[in-house]
Amino acid sequence: MQSTLIKLLISLTMVLTISGCATTSNDPLEGVNRGVYKFNDVTDKVLLKPAALAYKAVAPTPIRKGFNNFFSNLGTITSVFNNLLQLKFANAFSEAGRFVINTTFGLAGFIDLAEMDKITKHKEDFGQTLGFWGVGTGAYLVLPILGPSTIRDFSGLFFDTVTTDPITYAHNIGEVRLHNQIRAAQVLDKRTELLYAKDLIDDSSLDPYAYTRDAYLQRRASLVQDGLVPLDLLKSDDGFEAADEDKPAAPLTPDADPATTTAPLDKQSNNENIPAELTTDELETIVSTQAELAPTEVAPNQTENVTAQQDQTRQLNNVAAADVNAVIENVQPK
Repeated sequence: MQSTLIKLLISLTMVLTISGCATTSNDPLEGVNRGVYKFNDVTDKVLLKPAALAYKAVAPTPIRKGFNNFFSNLGTITSVFNNLLQLKFANAFSEAGRFVINTTFGLAGFIDLAEMDKITKHKEDFGQTLGFWGVGTGAYLVLPILGPSTIRDFSGLFFDTVTTDPITYAHNIGEVRLHNQIRAAQVLDKRTELLYAKDLIDDSSLDPYAYTRDAYLQRRASLVQDGLVPLDLLKSDDGFEAADEDKPAAPLTPDADPATTTAPLDKQSNNENIPAELTTDELETIVSTQAELAPTEVAPNQTENVTAQQDQTRQLNNVAAADVNAVIENVQPK
């Protein structure tokens, strides 16, 4: 027990010191990670995938579903503990109720009665707990057999395994063989659950390693925020320039004249319906029509506003003429 606590302290210290200032896109160990990824890929093709295919071919669907529910129910204990650590008391009580219902009435979890009752899952682990309290992900890792992870998530997995994983209890009481058998069955169940996911990744991506890494980091970042997508993951980094309509308009300088300030041809504020290609005579006709349609009515008994209305009409004509000149300069060949 003492050695276990020492390992936990070392693990947590490593997380806090190394991953505190790291970013989710950090992959400084890419060379090593790709080597481990290749090892996992070969191991999967030679051992894990054939075993999963055989298991699926031999075991009926209700049996496979029952074992999947059993291992999922064991993980509920971890979710209860980490929901409490994140101060999500309602979710913790919900997970505790799910565990009690499935363990008792669901025959040790082989039947997911809580799912039938539409009790929502609130799955949490210690890696998510560390992220909830602001600990960075640290460097991206690819673990042998276990697959993608980070320093933070690997430390969280280690913590959960030695503290809240019931399968570990079998090892602690001396039932090493039983522990290994249950753990092997858990790996087989997980691989069967993801039987076609690996094929999908290999077939749909040019670089399966990069695809898996990015998908894993985005998924974990979303889980830390309870399903929300962090803003930094929404930023486009494809190198393409934003479209003109997405760019903010340049503000006018204090000494700028609105009548002579021009916009792109299809964005003219006073001539929005002008096509892109018009002759000079057609442009002048349009401006003359706009000038004729300018509001010049004067209310009865308000002769003092006639001069103002005339000034407004002249200003409109000046603005339209300035727009025509700007359009002509853009249309004429240089």
